[in-house]
Amino acid sequence: MADRILIFYGSYRSDRQGIRLADYLVRAFSARGATPELIDARAVGLPMLDRMYKEYPKGEAPATLEELAGKIRAADAFVFVTGEYNWGQQPGLKNLTDHFLEEWFWRPAAIASYSAGRLAGAHASVAWHGTLTEMGMVVISSTLTVGGIGHALDATGAPSGDAGAALAKTFPRFADDLAWWTEAAREQRARVAPPY
Repeated sequence: MADRILIFYGSYRSDRQGIRLADYLVRAFSARGATPELIDARAVGLPMLDRMYKEYPKGEAPATLEELAGKIRAADAFVFVTGEYNWGQQPGLKNLTDHFLEEWFWRPAAIASYSAGRLAGAHASVAWHGTLTEMGMVVISSTLTVGGIGHALDATGAPSGDAGAALAKTFPRFADDLAWWTEAAREQRARVAPPY
């Protein structure tokens, strides 16, 4: 069974560079035999959070929320591709995730961070770790960090230069870690119902 992985990306900027990393991850996970799908927060276009999906009466949530809730529930694992804004999380991605809660439970999550500078989104990665844990996900210990995002991947999302070579070198361990936790969580959910 192929791992169903949702890859979330959250920049709304007109000249966004991190989409290259998201596209790279879709191709790289596909090459490993997984079934990834990119969920681009800007393309989904949810409004600022007013009411969570679970707060709508059954069958009355907007179609976009209903469709995304189904995708999240059907996924085996999640990857959050995040840039760093002033040492913090991208608001677009945070807004998208906050529309849901129980839909995330009992699945592993991985964080791939990036920035234009050499810290490679490390502050955002740390912030996301606590957030995703609080939202019921098991966050894997491996992280993927890409500094100098504008030079690490070309316009097609292919690794380039030293930063791109480092990404290509570290991706297999990152993917192996996520695959291990994905299989473990899937088998446990099939064996016994979650406690809540």
